[in-house]
Amino acid sequence: MRPKPQIPEEIEEYRDDRWRREGTRQIETAFDAERFIEQIGFAACMTDCRRPGPSLYTAVCGRRDAVMPRTVQKDPEASLTWMLKDELVGRGKVYYAKLSRGKTMFLAPRMIPCFHAVWGVRRAEEKRRLSADARAVVKVLRKEWEMSTADLRLESGVKDRTAFTRAVDELQAAMIVVPSQVFYQPKFTYIWTLGVGRFPDALTRRVDRDRSLKEIARCFLTGAGMTIPGELARVTGLSRPDAGRGNRALVAEGYATTPASGVYHLAARDALQEYHTRP
Repeated sequence: MRPKPQIPEEIEEYRDDRWRREGTRQIETAFDAERFIEQIGFAACMTDCRRPGPSLYTAVCGRRDAVMPRTVQKDPEASLTWMLKDELVGRGKVYYAKLSRGKTMFLAPRMIPCFHAVWGVRRAEEKRRLSADARAVVKVLRKEWEMSTADLRLESGVKDRTAFTRAVDELQAAMIVVPSQVFYQPKFTYIWTLGVGRFPDALTRRVDRDRSLKEIARCFLTGAGMTIPGELARVTGLSRPDAGRGNRALVAEGYATTPASGVYHLAARDALQEYHTRP
């Protein structure tokens, strides 16, 4: 078996800087979180060092080796991350949803058209690509615009809790529905709305799929410094062929180099050099 390529220490230090894995730059406020997501392009919410890629939780912790504890309710860093997530959902300045392969992610507005070009389902395709339960849920939302989980289950007729959750997850992955608010009193519930209501320009702008793959790969490589086989696919939910297509397009453009199969380096070495020569 071929040994898995390792991330060099200088690249890990570059990622520490870009992904806020440093104690001096950890995230404490919703404004910090929005700025981080805008700078990095996209990030997971509650992943830790066991999963690759930028993460709000890791940035809140401000360290590379952050591990999510089993009892997250009593952990101050996990609690802060969760509260920031709720605040970001309510502010509506960055996109938040459970996307491909059930990955809960934040997207900067500039990256929404690219993700939508790959995973989004347009209205003309809904009958062919969405389940009957998902179509029932979105039909109600297009009439009412915003609804709580319990009311949406009742009005859509998808009363089985498991079936309803599956339908909402399907609509989130299709980039049609997003949470718009979270309430804990009198009981915990999400308020659901149409994504196009919050990000009309981004979700209606058409972008070529191949260009979108390249821009998603560019976004990750800019923050990561390099990527090893399977890493981009694991972070974003892309298939490995699509991830490879995006990375190879960066090589053809001269933005990346590929010293080994499946390994891609940021060709703009000045970004790395600038980090290592900072006072």
